[in-house]
Amino acid sequence: MSQGELTQSHITQGHLSHGIVSGDRHRSFEEVNARAAQIAGGLQGLGVKPGDCVCVLMRNDIAFLESAYAVMMLGAYMVPVNWHFKPEGVLYVLGDSGTRVLIGHADLLHHAAGIVPAAVTMLSVPTPPEILASYSIDPDHRAAPAGAIDLDRWLAQQRPYDGPALPQPQNMIYTSGTTGHPKGVKRFAPTPQQSANAEAMRAAIYGLKPGVRALCPGPLYHSAPNSFGIRAGRLGGVLALMPRFEPETLLQLIEQHRIDTVFMVPTMFIRLMKLPEAVRNTYDVSSLRHVIHAAAPCPPDVKRAMIDWWGPVIYEFYGSTESGAVTFASSEDALKKPGTVGRIAAGAELVFVDDDNNEVPQGEVGEIFSRIPGNPDFTYHNKPEKRAEIDRGGFITSGDMGYLDEDGYVFICDRKRDMVISGGVNIYPAEIEAALHAIPGVHDCAVFGIPDAEFGEALMAMLEPQPGVTLEQSNIRDQLRLSLAGYKVPKHIEIMAQLPREDSGKIFKRRLRDPYWAKAGRVI
Repeated sequence: MSQGELTQSHITQGHLSHGIVSGDRHRSFEEVNARAAQIAGGLQGLGVKPGDCVCVLMRNDIAFLESAYAVMMLGAYMVPVNWHFKPEGVLYVLGDSGTRVLIGHADLLHHAAGIVPAAVTMLSVPTPPEILASYSIDPDHRAAPAGAIDLDRWLAQQRPYDGPALPQPQNMIYTSGTTGHPKGVKRFAPTPQQSANAEAMRAAIYGLKPGVRALCPGPLYHSAPNSFGIRAGRLGGVLALMPRFEPETLLQLIEQHRIDTVFMVPTMFIRLMKLPEAVRNTYDVSSLRHVIHAAAPCPPDVKRAMIDWWGPVIYEFYGSTESGAVTFASSEDALKKPGTVGRIAAGAELVFVDDDNNEVPQGEVGEIFSRIPGNPDFTYHNKPEKRAEIDRGGFITSGDMGYLDEDGYVFICDRKRDMVISGGVNIYPAEIEAALHAIPGVHDCAVFGIPDAEFGEALMAMLEPQPGVTLEQSNIRDQLRLSLAGYKVPKHIEIMAQLPREDSGKIFKRRLRDPYWAKAGRVI
């Protein structure tokens, strides 16, 4: 059977029985493993050794996972590169990681080819049809660029890796960062017990088990979708990849492949709920048993609506690339404690501290520090001093502010750096954003501080209306006053047709905020 060909042997009762699928292409796990072994053999021939880094510049694709498995076979670190990066950003990751090989989609390599050092071998993956259909791609950029090696032709000449089984490190993810260059989160080699602990914890939180039928609509260059996808692709069931999130297509894939487990972000829920009810009711989603979300706060009304629609299969975790998942919430938790990110996960520890580094009492807001003692620790690649900056006696922070309530539920107020200090009063934009989400006609929003001559900072709210809806600033303020104290009602409100976003769906708040502070000549 040729690679990508879908045969009757992989179809059971009208749907795919096993393998990885993307668009109309399918590869069995046997094919994926065979191709991964060939890629690994070829990479070894290019000099890749245990502990080295190999960069991957691809959108969601079967070849992304094959490359990851290949690099891991060699005991090396696969480094997913955010394909939204400008060429300078790609060049920084290549240089910082010290990679000798870059594997990428042909069209993306065309944009990067001019800046890739001559010492880096470029392996060009043909950009697949479903990605060509989802993005506006120059037809002249579909073939390998000058200086790159076509991966399929190269692969035909490679012998499969047949060396010893090596410890497989986690992929090295570069955090997006809010200031300066991104940092590579590099895990230390785990002991067998640490590896078992980590796998058991992820399996429980992600809902992954042998035979899982999983769907990954988020970008594989992001930490959690990457971890989810790589594990789901090894469990013998089905893994469906989406080249780009589209709400009705997600419903189609759930029904078509009898998907039971999905990793999502709240923006996807919001977009799903915007579909007409007739469209939502068209698709059978009864196969779902574990839908896990993270990455951003989920408005309680949206969470409740999703549970009403899909049933008590919605789960949430809170964590970061550095910390891993440190809390976990079920649908029952979300309904009992709206807005919570759950209880502290098994094996995790959290403390909440004030600006003087003292732990605050239960119920009071503090900066969240966490650790999972049973998991391998990490450093920032080439930046150990940055790791030390976020450490407090073995606990680390991502700068989030929150509290633990009387029943042991964790609530996140906001990121410390996003906190607005107006007239000496601390204001958390996440609370205001949640109130804005509850207003009819608001599709999405971002709240942040901008310079104010009198108060130091003033609140700015930027709103994206639902299609066909006209929002009035005065009406928005009136509705906010029904649920918020007066000082939390934004002084400034702007309406935008479309807020800038990352591919994950997160709003690029920095792009909105920075121009105001640049004009003021200060950053706080």
